[in-house]
Amino acid sequence: MKIPTAKTDALIRDLQRSFAGGLAYAGFLSLCVNVLLLTVPLFMLQVQDRVIVSRSYDTLTMLLVIAVGALVLYGAIEFIRSLTFQTMASIFARRLNLPALQAAVSAALESGSGQATQAIRDLNDIRTFIASSAIATPLEAAWSPIFLAVLFAFHPVYGLVGVVSLLILLILGVLADVLTRRVLKEANEEGVTSINEVGASLRHAETIEAMGMLPALAARWRTGQIAMLEHLDLGMARGKFIAALTRSSRMTMQLAIYATGAVLIIRNEVSIGTLMAASILLGRLLAPFDSMITDWRQWVTAAQAWKRVRELLQSRASQRQSVPTPATQGDLVVDRVIYAPQGSEQTIIKGVSFSLEPGEVLGVVGPSGAGKSTLARLLVGVLKPNAGGVYLDGHNAYLWERGSFGAMVGYLPQSVSLLNGTIGENIARMQKPDPHAILEAARIAGVHELIGRLPLGYDTNVADGDFKLSGGQRQRIGLARALYGSPRLIVLDEPNANLDAEGEQSLIRAINAARDSGAIVVLIAHRPSVMQTVDKILVLREGRVAQFGPRSAIAGMITPGGVVELEPAKQPTPIREASA
Repeated sequence: MKIPTAKTDALIRDLQRSFAGGLAYAGFLSLCVNVLLLTVPLFMLQVQDRVIVSRSYDTLTMLLVIAVGALVLYGAIEFIRSLTFQTMASIFARRLNLPALQAAVSAALESGSGQATQAIRDLNDIRTFIASSAIATPLEAAWSPIFLAVLFAFHPVYGLVGVVSLLILLILGVLADVLTRRVLKEANEEGVTSINEVGASLRHAETIEAMGMLPALAARWRTGQIAMLEHLDLGMARGKFIAALTRSSRMTMQLAIYATGAVLIIRNEVSIGTLMAASILLGRLLAPFDSMITDWRQWVTAAQAWKRVRELLQSRASQRQSVPTPATQGDLVVDRVIYAPQGSEQTIIKGVSFSLEPGEVLGVVGPSGAGKSTLARLLVGVLKPNAGGVYLDGHNAYLWERGSFGAMVGYLPQSVSLLNGTIGENIARMQKPDPHAILEAARIAGVHELIGRLPLGYDTNVADGDFKLSGGQRQRIGLARALYGSPRLIVLDEPNANLDAEGEQSLIRAINAARDSGAIVVLIAHRPSVMQTVDKILVLREGRVAQFGPRSAIAGMITPGGVVELEPAKQPTPIREASA
């Protein structure tokens, strides 16, 4: 699920170059837009100073034609600029959606966090920001000196008023950043944490409701919400204060330019037409800076979202292969595997080694906490060993490209979850369904008749709120999903935990069918009844191999709880160490 480090860095650099190129093009378009925005004030100046004085209809007509043509061109360029931002947003989302989701799933596997949902939310926030008008504001502000130059051309005092007005808005903008950046950042972080906690809790809604845990959870959530709202209210209050002060200042500046123009006209230093033109030019000069103060929160939010996405991609980098590996059939070799969770000093798997040939079934038993489920995750490449390795026909299970590896492997986790979609789609692993393969997997798993009794059979939607599958039904459908496509390695973690006697017999038949097809089956179970199907048994104790050998040597020592009673006088076949 992770992305190679070099590929991640290359992707980020490519996105940054693409973004910079798009901004440069949009900046050139902004220059054209700002130049064309001079049309209205210059038109008004010419009408006041030439048309009204000369009373010439021909001059008015020509000015109108030129002005209308310039405004039509302005509209076209403005439209092209908006499409440029929309294209940039689309490219950003298309290139990052899958890598961000893969990285988030990888993070969820290791830490169980809700980063997948947050990553999609962050990408949507960034895409919305890039496509919005807020991102164009700095580009317009960069070309505002054009309006300032025209004001100076009218009269140096007009230009001086523009410079003073601009400085006042810049000071207010810096003040807004100083007063709001920290509190808005804290509010954003607290909001993200709160949403992730609520999302994680809602996945256990049944337990929460049954055991009356909602008041306690609501109190914890409310504490986080209050802290977030306090920071948000403080930041927004400061922002609104600066925004109100900015609007008031802009109106004062408009009065100042009018008063300045009136004085200059009385002194006969400028024509009367410059009064209205200077007022419009000052408004255009200050508009981008005013918008930047208003839109600053969007910039802060987008910057934080991009930081989270980039850190997620870089922190989830690994050395997964990207080239698919052809289907193969060979031995499963577990070579001196050691595993400890990231950030933990506790080692769960301690030097486990064994090997299996095609057509062999291994039963893994041991007390709770022995590391059985962790071993299952290592076998299917979900977790990366700290040392040693898991090899299927010589290929490293963890490094194997996920698409081709998935076609080789069937996995039934201890906690079975079905994805939103039909039962047929779930059995087909959400790929394009192959009806024959779906039916074959369902029949081998002994679940075909059970599915036939459902409201819509294989088209029954497991996300439908009006229909719920029982734990046993989910487990049997999960078994069919694990058997789909005739995988070469099948790992079943507590496959009979929710099964009745009939379901357990179907499971035994499915294991025997997989063995007959030449698949390697690893079965983790506490019930000794299902162990009659295995060829070998591996006993785990505190992450180490306590026993490994033929079923006949160990099966009689398994208690109903899945624990082996070791007898020094009756040692089973010693462990067969795997070669590197």
